[in-house]
Amino acid sequence: MKPLPTALASALLFSAPIVSAATFNMQDVQTHGHWQSMALTLGNEHHFRAVETHSYSDATLSLNATQNVCDLPWLEMRVTLEQQQGESKTVNLVPTRLRIDEHPVVDTMAEFITERGDDGFYVHFYLGDMQTLMTQMRQGEQLFLGFDQGEQAPWYMTFQLEGANEAIERMQALCEAAR
Repeated sequence: MKPLPTALASALLFSAPIVSAATFNMQDVQTHGHWQSMALTLGNEHHFRAVETHSYSDATLSLNATQNVCDLPWLEMRVTLEQQQGESKTVNLVPTRLRIDEHPVVDTMAEFITERGDDGFYVHFYLGDMQTLMTQMRQGEQLFLGFDQGEQAPWYMTFQLEGANEAIERMQALCEAAR
């Protein structure tokens, strides 16, 4: 993984007081190649996740669904920072390219977010056709991401899709069963 540019890393590190972030309970974790599927619960809140943790030691890519709205999944990436964040904040909105294998590039936007008490930043992708993306993820080998950085070279990442089919299928089944 290309290291975070100094300006971006500096913008993400805050000196505000640290407060613990909400921690969800992971349940029913199963491994599928480079991916895992699981249920996440906190009180009455139930989410279901297919996550790739293999490609980078400090970043994960996940497809997520929420109980009772299983048909509205979202794609998210998390990158670990050096310290817990002092506030929840949208740090940036950047043009992003996403591609699976040799499929056409999807031009979109990604929102970089920090959460109070969490040592990571989250990337939420604005995607209009999640069903096509999920189908491509289930059949593909690699997912490529490119984040524009203005005058600097784009920041690129690649995630492996070995096991994504099984993990996504199970995430969806867990979500539907929880209705």
